[in-house]
Amino acid sequence: MKINGMTMIERVYAQSKKSHADRVIVATDSKKIFDEVILFGGQACMTSSHHQSGTDRLQEVAKLLDLPPKHIVVNVQGDEPLIPPEAINQVASNLAARDSVGVATLFEPIDNYEDFIDKNVVKVVIDNAGLALLFSRAPVPWPREDIIDNKVNRISVTDLPMRHIGIYAYRISTLNQFVSWPIAPLEKKELLEQLRFMWHGERIHVDKAVIEVPKGVDTKEDLEDVIKLLTTNL
Repeated sequence: MKINGMTMIERVYAQSKKSHADRVIVATDSKKIFDEVILFGGQACMTSSHHQSGTDRLQEVAKLLDLPPKHIVVNVQGDEPLIPPEAINQVASNLAARDSVGVATLFEPIDNYEDFIDKNVVKVVIDNAGLALLFSRAPVPWPREDIIDNKVNRISVTDLPMRHIGIYAYRISTLNQFVSWPIAPLEKKELLEQLRFMWHGERIHVDKAVIEVPKGVDTKEDLEDVIKLLTTNL
């Protein structure tokens, strides 16, 4: 899709290039996307079309590039044309600073009821060390004391509900483990691949995003919102 004259994948690539990453590579099983990336001068890698998740696809590229076990990679979704480079740097730095975890990701507070109950808004619960306790599409943690007529009476940015932002940093050694594990029961139920790490005892560090991360483009309406935002900021 074109966004103000530039394809969405080129916008994602351009934003990623502004980060501190040594290299930016588009991993895809689509010849059309591959050709588009080469056309605008980017790097791309064709992968299998049989992957269950983006994490599996990432591991294939890491293997093809023969990246060392301690190397850190960041997975940026191809439908995030407004991804801030600061968020990419943040997850990479957070992981690099913590030898005891294999994955790092981000959250931002939920401040409205509609997002809290929306199954497409993934919630995360963390402990006092910033490690994930749970990811879920369900409204968690459930604010039992604030329920009136089966509806949450208030949502405050000072409360616990947190929206998970789908950007991840991984160590290659952790990715290699991930693809050797079977799909976890919780992962299958929620359709959230990060639950496979937790099911097998891998710790995930979750930090509040240092900058607002706009939502990705999942629908035609999302695309129109992005075009409107970019046009307004010209």
